[in-house]
Amino acid sequence: MSPPPRLLDQVREAIRLKHFSLKTEKSYVHYIRDFILFHNKRHPKEMGADEIRAYLSHLAIQRNVASSTQTVALSALLFLYRQVLHIDLPYIDDIERAKKPERLPVVFSRSEVKQILAHLDGVEHLIVSLLYGSGMRLMEGLRLRVKDLDFGYGQITVRDGKGKKDRQTMLPKSLEVPLQLQLQKAKKLHELDLSMGYGTVELPYALDRKYPNANQEWSWQFVFPSWKRSVDPRSKVVRRHHVYEQSVQRAVKNALRQACIAKHGGCHTFRHSFATHLLEDGYDIRTVQELLGHKDVKTTMIYTHVLNRGGRGVRSPLDG
Repeated sequence: MSPPPRLLDQVREAIRLKHFSLKTEKSYVHYIRDFILFHNKRHPKEMGADEIRAYLSHLAIQRNVASSTQTVALSALLFLYRQVLHIDLPYIDDIERAKKPERLPVVFSRSEVKQILAHLDGVEHLIVSLLYGSGMRLMEGLRLRVKDLDFGYGQITVRDGKGKKDRQTMLPKSLEVPLQLQLQKAKKLHELDLSMGYGTVELPYALDRKYPNANQEWSWQFVFPSWKRSVDPRSKVVRRHHVYEQSVQRAVKNALRQACIAKHGGCHTFRHSFATHLLEDGYDIRTVQELLGHKDVKTTMIYTHVLNRGGRGVRSPLDG
């Protein structure tokens, strides 16, 4: 009789059954392990709400973590108790919360966007142009499949975005030709992989069981495939994934430095710039909300604060 799986392996299995991302899996496993070590390797079954409260307060006070980090840690522990150990704990109240700073998003001006793009080339230039031109998050852009591009209607379907929601956003006309060329390169890579006995791609959820051959079809391939094949950390299958997110992030950081732009920006800043520039051009905030995929218009309203603050639209008394 084989021994029961270890606790963290049970956590991984439960996370995969829920179809959480690999990044979420790594975060949850990290904080659950850290929680156990913090309490001197006691088994979570022997602990409860008081120990969780003590750990979260420790993160906020001793480690001085961001409020978002503390929230992820709490979500990980509640997942452990509810989904793995099947112990129904209430949401943990009365803890020392890490204070969430109220900051306005960093936004690039139109000229700064041009300067940054001028210092990018190749696939990174196309990806960043697409982020700014459509308002997508970085991972939404990298996970685009061939079938998600609709050149006829000039739109992009963003699948399984934040909050597990699909939405549609614009496909910039100026990127139609570069994207068509990118698809030609991707198709050549795909055909090469097929000729060598590879050519499968990771499919969302259980589609690979429902449609056994779909993972080799062209329509399901990534628009921005990686330049090399790699081993899938979950299935251990050798396949070609999409472009690695950190390679794009590094390229943007280098472009910022070369353009001598001192703002603390990154790939996500192009999403903020997309929204702000649309509002500057007079587009309705509800339209911008829909393109960004925000559940509540209050989230989109932050960009109106960017427009109205910092002295813009107000004449300085010095200039009088």
